[in-house]
Amino acid sequence: MAKQLDLQEQEQLDELKAFWKQYGNLITGVLTLALLAFAAWNGWNWYQRDQAKKAGAMFEALEQAAAAGDAARGAQVLKDLQERYPRTTYAQQGGLIAAKLLAEKGQADQARVALTWVADNAPEDEYKTIARLRLAGVLMEAKQYDEGLKQLAGATAPDFAALVADRRGDVLLAQGKKDEAKAAYEAAYKGMDEKLDYRRLVDAKLTALGAAPAAAAASAAASGASR
Repeated sequence: MAKQLDLQEQEQLDELKAFWKQYGNLITGVLTLALLAFAAWNGWNWYQRDQAKKAGAMFEALEQAAAAGDAARGAQVLKDLQERYPRTTYAQQGGLIAAKLLAEKGQADQARVALTWVADNAPEDEYKTIARLRLAGVLMEAKQYDEGLKQLAGATAPDFAALVADRRGDVLLAQGKKDEAKAAYEAAYKGMDEKLDYRRLVDAKLTALGAAPAAAAASAAASGASR
């Protein structure tokens, strides 16, 4: 019986050797690739965490410069942040903060450059839209109305549609195009939640143009009742 078991073991061993001879290299290659992929994944995650940590430190420095009103320091930190970590969220947020600081310090051209960078490079539509909204305001102050409207045309994040319409109304009104401005404000008013405080400001703009939403609603209700 023992001899029979030995023969069975020898057969199994021979089968294993034959199998390994045929598929050993393939199995080894697959395992090697799997280990390399795992190592690369871990390495990439470490790299991402390291980049985020360093970018976060620079962003904190930018916030400190903004709090201190140091436009020169803020502009330099932003430049470094954009050059070293351009794809991070910190770079997008930093561009918006620096632009606000620069605009407050009367450096409109530099603020425009910062906002343009975010509008052109941000991975998310939301950051692009915020940048274009603010950029349109800077351009409007510089009386570059057509360029401002062009920026708003590229502001496509759905959640900001009402604010984009409101800013478009501001630019059109500055151009003296009251009817078009009124249409833009009406779109903004309809697109905003009734509980949103900013909606009152849009209401005031429409009222100033003789198109108060409350009056228009009352007129529509009276017209419906007369039918």
